Amino acid sequence: MTAEPSLSGDFAALPALAALQAARWREQAAYVAAHSPFFQRLWRGAAPPRDLADLPALPFCDKAMLRESQAAHPPFGDYLAAPDAKVARLHRTSGTTGQAMNLALSADDAALTAEIGGRAQRAAGLGPGHRVVHCLNYQLWMGGLTDHLTLEATGATVIPFGVGGSALLVRTIRELGITAISCTPSYPAVLEQVIAENFPGLAPRGLGLKLGLFGGEAGLDDPNLRARLETVWGLKPRNANYGVSDVLCNFAGQCEAQNDLHLVALDALYPELIEPESGKALSWEAGQQGELVLTHLRKECQPLVRFRTGDLVALTETAPCACGRTAPRFRVIGRSDDMVVVRGLNVFPTAVAAILTGFAALSGEYRIRLRGPGPYDRLPVEAELAPGEVLREALAREIEAAIKRDIRVTAAVTLLPPRSLPRTEGKTRRVIREQAT
Repeated sequence: MTAEPSLSGDFAALPALAALQAARWREQAAYVAAHSPFFQRLWRGAAPPRDLADLPALPFCDKAMLRESQAAHPPFGDYLAAPDAKVARLHRTSGTTGQAMNLALSADDAALTAEIGGRAQRAAGLGPGHRVVHCLNYQLWMGGLTDHLTLEATGATVIPFGVGGSALLVRTIRELGITAISCTPSYPAVLEQVIAENFPGLAPRGLGLKLGLFGGEAGLDDPNLRARLETVWGLKPRNANYGVSDVLCNFAGQCEAQNDLHLVALDALYPELIEPESGKALSWEAGQQGELVLTHLRKECQPLVRFRTGDLVALTETAPCACGRTAPRFRVIGRSDDMVVVRGLNVFPTAVAAILTGFAALSGEYRIRLRGPGPYDRLPVEAELAPGEVLREALAREIEAAIKRDIRVTAAVTLLPPRSLPRTEGKTRRVIREQAT
């Protein structure tokens, strides 16, 4: 069922939404202060402010703090604000940025998560009449079952495929007349290889997929990748699944009118922007860039207040969209822990990917392999050749020149043979940090 436009976080009239946020914060603040030992300790027993405008008076919390809390108070940490009996479901984070975290959801938390994630998937164009196959890991990770339920919330028919058995997936798509796929942006490249090896004469666009719902990785801000997905697969690529597992698994998605992400959860989350280095509060207005900080306005089990996500975003628009949504739009620039500093310049993998996808001789697979803690004089990039291409020193120099021109850093590009880099059906790590020997 679609939420009332006057109350939901995607179509809400902004004055009504601000009043709803204020009321929910007062209730949530009292709940957290009374039931969360973690925040009682962090706030040193002080009461949280009643007004959202005064939130910057409170200290931040971050992933490292949550990890310490879970290590000291397993399995959920002492930021669990509800009794154990309230925990209806347990998930774990993917662990791609460190130790996997245990995530507790009450029945109300789970229902809220599905409702808000459904808004993001619905914005991307999914709904009744679609058959969507979900190809993320169902083993404890939020991206499996929880994202499955967000797909169901749109009214679409959902096929819970998970990961593994890519050849079976191709047959399943053909047999069931599936029209949409939910997966990471890098997974179609895996399927292309499977199709080439196991289904002679079949082109990816011959599968009949019309809609691609992507999440879990960066990449869709690159117009070259979007164009390739449209050409090779014949589908509409949508960035439909942006979330932070510790907060909400999916609270932002692209609509059909533009390519930025609508933040569709303003009735459940209060966002802030800060300077990553200083923590200074930044204004919430179009054109501003900073680290995204989130506060739950509704959450029973593991409510968070002023949580630093580590995601660096650009707020692109706060006015209503052509699609009718009032939810603000933003783009993800990168993660602070993926950022590489080369001679004082900040470099994100997405910027490198945008350059590499412009070379037809490359497959699009790459790694940035760092040795030691830095600082770095050069950006070490391993780029994989497309099938049928041979190693050419001149190509490596062309790529280095393009990186210098577009990102303004010096790169050391190593070309790898076709299909030499690992493919994954889950999240792909682009920055590999190794200890210096």
